[in-house]
Amino acid sequence: MRFWDSSVIVPLIAREKSSAACLELLRHSPYDMVVWWGSVLECVSSVCRKEREGSLSAEQSATAISRLKQLAESWTEVEPVEKVRKIAARLLRVHPIRAADALQLSAAWQICGDEPSIVEFLTADGRLYEAAAREGFQARRIGAAPPRD
Repeated sequence: MRFWDSSVIVPLIAREKSSAACLELLRHSPYDMVVWWGSVLECVSSVCRKEREGSLSAEQSATAISRLKQLAESWTEVEPVEKVRKIAARLLRVHPIRAADALQLSAAWQICGDEPSIVEFLTADGRLYEAAAREGFQARRIGAAPPRD
């Protein structure tokens, strides 16, 4: 099973240094994409930030949002249930990650049935990568994450 953090979804919809690597992972994956319920919003936030900063034109931004909508039609989302929130709170106590990252990692916990070693956790974020690895996931860091919003 493969869980995609929003930091590796954005390169699928907007050109970044890690776009080729992320597209390759998607094309040759034997697994469906599994993502957190809030990933769409995180991706939209990233695209809008890129447009505000001038690294994406309005047309490129619109294209990225359109690609995101298409991609979201085929993935599986982990819903925002109480268990995800409780696990996220625990993760915040033990790892130096932000709330959105805790929700991402907690969503991966939700799908693993308390066996994190069966899930490959993809991220571009260094702190989230470290937390996922310490939690026992098959953590894989792709490229480097852009600055946070």
